[in-house]
Amino acid sequence: MARIVFAGGGIVGTCAAMMLANDGHDVTVLERDPAQPSPPDTAWDEWDRRGVNQFKMLHFLLARFREVADAELPGLTDAMVAAGALRMNPLDGIPDEIAGGRRPGDERYECVTARRPVGESVIAGIAAATSGLTIRRGVAVSGLLTETAPDGILHVTGVRTEDGEDVTADLVVDSGGRRSAMASLLRDAGSPGPKEMIEDSGFVYYGRHYRSADGSVPPAFGGLLQPYGSISILTLPADNGTWGVGVIASSKDAALRSLMQIDRWEKVVRSYPMVAHWIDAEPITDITLMAKIEDRQRTYVVEGVPVATGVVPLGDAWACTNPSLGRGISMGMVHAAALRTLLREGLSDDPRAQAIRWHELTTDSVEPLFVDTLEFDRHRLAEIEAAIECRPYETDDPGWALGNALAASIMRDPDLLRGFIEVALLFDTGVGVMSRPGIAERAIALADPTPLPGLDRTELLALVGA
Repeated sequence: MARIVFAGGGIVGTCAAMMLANDGHDVTVLERDPAQPSPPDTAWDEWDRRGVNQFKMLHFLLARFREVADAELPGLTDAMVAAGALRMNPLDGIPDEIAGGRRPGDERYECVTARRPVGESVIAGIAAATSGLTIRRGVAVSGLLTETAPDGILHVTGVRTEDGEDVTADLVVDSGGRRSAMASLLRDAGSPGPKEMIEDSGFVYYGRHYRSADGSVPPAFGGLLQPYGSISILTLPADNGTWGVGVIASSKDAALRSLMQIDRWEKVVRSYPMVAHWIDAEPITDITLMAKIEDRQRTYVVEGVPVATGVVPLGDAWACTNPSLGRGISMGMVHAAALRTLLREGLSDDPRAQAIRWHELTTDSVEPLFVDTLEFDRHRLAEIEAAIECRPYETDDPGWALGNALAASIMRDPDLLRGFIEVALLFDTGVGVMSRPGIAERAIALADPTPLPGLDRTELLALVGA
């Protein structure tokens, strides 16, 4: 069994570490943030994760997260529910005449979700009791231990902490999230470093959390993410009768920056009847801003050659996107399960083959989901910017038109409804669903072009005082 060091101890890194420890590996997680996790019932108010800017932002855990967790870490989601996490199925509340009644397999769509501090607190508690797993908080990685292989490729043999401690490992897992420093550490050690794609996602979030008096969450009258011309609105149920509401805009839309003012933010949300009822409750935060969100992908095998061996990127340290679709943690869990597969294949004696195999597993398991997310975001941002300019959005990409047709037809066909849910919950890509026999044709034929009720651009600007 291998000695494995994780550089970063967020949800995905910790879950992956538990998977590997359960397989008998000797696993150590080095987490920069020094604060110890608070219990789930106080984590929202007490746990300070300064290294995770989005710690108290809007979060939602998709059904794919629940499915992987139930298969790889039995008992985890039950523990989350015991701490107040919400167990829900998007088919709940949809009339049988629309959903076609419940079918075998519909249970797959069940989600277990919570605010991040609450969910991560539960996970941290389980990790602390996992045999073979050591979590060291307040320990930052500042360098790499390396040697050069006979083929000239840099091989990582461990990490050096900011305190000068050397921690050796058979494999280093970069689970440092969006702001991982691993690429710089590799270049400092003499590697060319991973090939990086990076650009501003172009979105900004204005979010707020609420709590009900009776522990319930508001009914959903549409999808969790609803497009309204130059903005989108998120409504994300969470744990213990709490939820988050977010207004998403273009980061270039200076006219909407007054949404940081509570009165204007509330006026806007109340002007959209499908979501207005979500803010008829006790607010538990002010407006929080999430901006400067980057789309990033780091490729560690370039033209068939690893840039380094003995180190693999995981989750957001490999690739991250605009979080409006709620995919980051769930995609990371799929990646974590792939890492367990890699270790079970027993390639540790051939680091080059192991690095190439990780690239293959990543390409097969999560890259299609990342690409699907990126393409949706780029189209939606372009559509928002067209709405700002009061012009229609035009594109030559048939995939965007087909995706819109699917979204506009789901209330008219149970198969289309489930296809849409499978994309939203990360079980398939848009291309995968639309390539099923008859789906594209039915979506086009049944699409209802009526926009959701709400403000047009002129009315929106008047409301925010622009």
